[in-house]
Amino acid sequence: MNISKRGSRIQASPIRKLKPYADQAKKEGVHIYHLNIGQPDVPTPQPVWDAIKNYNEEVLSYGPAQGFLELRQAVADYFQSYGITVGSEDIIITIGGSEAIHFSFSVVADYGEEILIPEPFYTNYNGFASFAGVQIVPLTLDVEEGFRLPPEKEIESQITEKTRAILLCSPNNPTGSVYTPEEIERIITLVKKHDLFLMGDEVYKEFIYDGGTHKSILEYPEIQERAIVVDSISKRFSSCGARVGAVITRNQEVYQSLLKFAQARLCPPSVEQKAALDAYRMGSEYFQQVREEYQRRRDVLFEGLKDIPGVVMHKPQGAFYIIVKLPIEESEHFVKWMLTDFRVDKETVMVAPAQGFYSSPGKGKDEVRIAYVLNEKQLKRAIYILKEGLKKYQNLFSKNEEKPA
Repeated sequence: MNISKRGSRIQASPIRKLKPYADQAKKEGVHIYHLNIGQPDVPTPQPVWDAIKNYNEEVLSYGPAQGFLELRQAVADYFQSYGITVGSEDIIITIGGSEAIHFSFSVVADYGEEILIPEPFYTNYNGFASFAGVQIVPLTLDVEEGFRLPPEKEIESQITEKTRAILLCSPNNPTGSVYTPEEIERIITLVKKHDLFLMGDEVYKEFIYDGGTHKSILEYPEIQERAIVVDSISKRFSSCGARVGAVITRNQEVYQSLLKFAQARLCPPSVEQKAALDAYRMGSEYFQQVREEYQRRRDVLFEGLKDIPGVVMHKPQGAFYIIVKLPIEESEHFVKWMLTDFRVDKETVMVAPAQGFYSSPGKGKDEVRIAYVLNEKQLKRAIYILKEGLKKYQNLFSKNEEKPA
């Protein structure tokens, strides 16, 4: 028997595939500072827990395929608070942001068609594209340039007769960059010119630093029928395990197609939707303290790493990730080595090799993604251990020495 090409070709998660090395280290009594995955240690808001604990229906029954009306209205009100007019009829609740992306890929493109995405990008886009039979065409950005979008002509050169959409993630996972209105308008010109959809992954929209603001693609009336936003409560309310996301679109043809996908999987989880509803009812004041916490962590991380000789990075403007170019040849080998061979008082650090966040072969081999999801005390300790490990690694594996298998 043979498994499908889809099953054999789907990418293993570069975030999770090194987990066995971490598990073995933990069995040996090693404490690992996890900077490899976007799992915040910020406490989940109490209203989320209260809603779960107080759920007392006699039957845990199916809900509407598009999600509970109360929650869809709460999401609409949330966007309204940013001056963005959408209604509950423009929103479909999904099983996490992951399903929102998968559904959206499947709606905008047929098998073998293309979606243009700046890279490095959230690595699971590759998996969603495989599920949908869609090809990702990467638009390669450079750490040396702060991962800014290139000129319009360079972007346009990647658009083919198979291109059906462009996806922008802002604030960006994994780079921490935030696209400017001018950069977004550059893309809008192209989607209008080439009759494309514009997808916006905006799950980190609250986490923008230094007084910056987020610009949603839903704010541009000239692409009202082209804009599709994917959203999630995972990072917004530190509720990654709840698996509640959303797709927002004013295009009713797109909406009806999304609804058929939603009907095929029946409904999103009922209890977690009730928890999400109470989270949205907290109001915008909740985000100020959380945003300040992440900005402090960003500053601690950036200041702690900037004096490493040969390091290349730019201070993140949003989200809670940074891509760092290290003075090494193979980041995956370095990450494995930190887990298997390097300890400081029975502690080590795990970061994510950045190669898996690129689609272009060979890109990101000397880069890592770091998620600043630990408190300042733990983050400072992790930075110290990482720097000590890097110094020892460089001494052991100079460019002229062969690394062990």
